[in-house]
Amino acid sequence: MSTTYCTQSPTEAWRYQFTVLTPTYNRAHTLHRVYESLCEQTYQDFEWVVVDDGSTDTTRQLVNEWQQQAAFPIQYIWQPNQHKKVAFNRGVREAHGELIVALDSDDSLESNALYDMARSWNDVPPRERGRYAAIIGLCKTPSGHIVGDMYPYDLLDANPLDLQFKFNVRGEKFGCLSTEVLRRFPFPENIPGFVPESLVWRRIARAGYKTRFVNQVYRVYYESDDSLSLQGKNNAGQHALGLWLLAHDTVVASVPWFHYRPREFFMAAARYTRFGLHMRRQAIRRPTEYALRGVISRILVYSMSPVGALLYLRDRCS
Repeated sequence: MSTTYCTQSPTEAWRYQFTVLTPTYNRAHTLHRVYESLCEQTYQDFEWVVVDDGSTDTTRQLVNEWQQQAAFPIQYIWQPNQHKKVAFNRGVREAHGELIVALDSDDSLESNALYDMARSWNDVPPRERGRYAAIIGLCKTPSGHIVGDMYPYDLLDANPLDLQFKFNVRGEKFGCLSTEVLRRFPFPENIPGFVPESLVWRRIARAGYKTRFVNQVYRVYYESDDSLSLQGKNNAGQHALGLWLLAHDTVVASVPWFHYRPREFFMAAARYTRFGLHMRRQAIRRPTEYALRGVISRILVYSMSPVGALLYLRDRCS
């Protein structure tokens, strides 16, 4: 596999170190969490880009007020409702920061989060930074509990595929990502509906980029009933295509990690059939570029297809 790293052009100068990017849709009632946490940041080299995906509430008025009050620049972008992934891509294109901090419209940052991210990024030797895509830390709940697992080491240079399959680290994670890398690996806008974020992070990993994982809390995570991540986990029928794509990515493109966690690959193979049957029922065509290829991939899928069919029937009966 050939690896091409993207680096900033010598003639291009970033205006800020960070762009805090918040795609939002009808979240005027929670967006204040983001704003208030940005006002409390001890590190001020950032802008806030709010991409409004067609809100019909008071989001525009709120952001307009904050633009007059804030000590940091706020860029407000409105677009017709398309999807969070489209809003995210738009924000990445409009960013003036070297690093993107993608903060949901119902969450908040720890007051030292940007300072700590900047310190971790600057700890990477300058000549090696082109090989790194992100600095990723931890999340906590409003009550202070760490969400998911901590990393096995306080500083771990790896990638998201290593983290999941080799180190078996689970749970919501958060940090900053290289703007240039994200521009090279946008979310696929040709796929309708929910697209798991991990599809993008895995593509970046397979391109050879490293991530520095640190046991440092950056984000306060509020779980809401209408969050896309929760919907994607709990609504197999509605988000069948996105979840099928994730299963496909595991059993086809991530096979080099099979030996670390074989059981997870067999379960992904069952989900491949499960969500494929949901798609067939909804007359959703499988994208032609996502073919089932490779001997190991076929063995996984064919051997687990009965389990996948049973899971599909369970979904239909529940």
